[in-house]
Amino acid sequence: MELSRDAANEAGIRVSRAERAPLQQSISLPAELRFDADRIAAVSPQISGRIIRLTATEGDTVMSGATLAVLSSRELADLKAEYLTATTAEELARQALEREETLFSDRITSEADLQAARAALAAASATREGVENKLHAVGVSHGELERLSDAPDGTLANVRLSAPIGGVIARRTATLGATVSADDPAAPALFTIVDDRVLWADIAVYKQSTGSVLVGSTVVLKSETGSSVAQGEIATVLPAIDETSRTATARMIVENPDGRLRPGQFVTADISVGEGESRLQVPSGAIVEVEGRTSVFVPTEDGFEPSVVVPGAEVGGQTVILSGLSAGDEFVSEGAFTLKAQLEKDAFGDDHDH
Repeated sequence: MELSRDAANEAGIRVSRAERAPLQQSISLPAELRFDADRIAAVSPQISGRIIRLTATEGDTVMSGATLAVLSSRELADLKAEYLTATTAEELARQALEREETLFSDRITSEADLQAARAALAAASATREGVENKLHAVGVSHGELERLSDAPDGTLANVRLSAPIGGVIARRTATLGATVSADDPAAPALFTIVDDRVLWADIAVYKQSTGSVLVGSTVVLKSETGSSVAQGEIATVLPAIDETSRTATARMIVENPDGRLRPGQFVTADISVGEGESRLQVPSGAIVEVEGRTSVFVPTEDGFEPSVVVPGAEVGGQTVILSGLSAGDEFVSEGAFTLKAQLEKDAFGDDHDH
């Protein structure tokens, strides 16, 4: 296969020398992917009312703060009316105090009247703050309170049910027209939102392996087909032992930005537990099947050609080479699949070996 070194570099093909290195020892344990418990939100009403509008449903992706539903609440309408009354009373008390301060400075009123006006304002402010805190507790923001006096007729009873986190709506029990209560602890959440961009891989650690699986141990997660789906390290080993399975749980944090991995998926965790004897190893991605023979690509004077090898154990993305390659030999460490594809298409000419 004719290909210059410059063209190979442009194609992302990298050549390395085979080296001997201590063989990483590993154990394989079953694992299950789960939602990160810190990335699940159960959305329930903070005030009782009736659902008058739904703006999201199962499967929707929502941003934090997005409106999921709108409730009409008589209780909320009463609170808002009470707040408007309290703010009016506070403003009148403030105006009365200003008049008393002017009259006192002109020596027209007594100090007792001035103190009474100050006490009245303090009481009015406390009443307004008390109602305001009740409204904040049920999800009414400062911005909404500032616009309250200009709110259209009939909207004082409306309250938005918002998403506390961004993610996907995994479940919705809310139905249009249903009456919901904020005082029923047994009532299911109206919406359940999950953020699956980060998952947990909970690894079942058997008794005989508990001394080997430690925080910081390197982990490669593999699918049922044996392909690597994620790499990382043990973040924590939970102290409790499952009474039924008699296993401990080691947890790995798994980044899942493209949503390729699914909670509930079972995988195999290959965990590095130490080093063994020195063996000749190459990256597993350097090994390809060419015309039914396991091979690596090696450089020639004018390009590359496949060279048959006998692979051994694979650990942590590295594969032991039993024969066909010696320490110091050059081989293609990155881009082997590109060369294989081009070889099959005969894209680099007809001079490759078969």
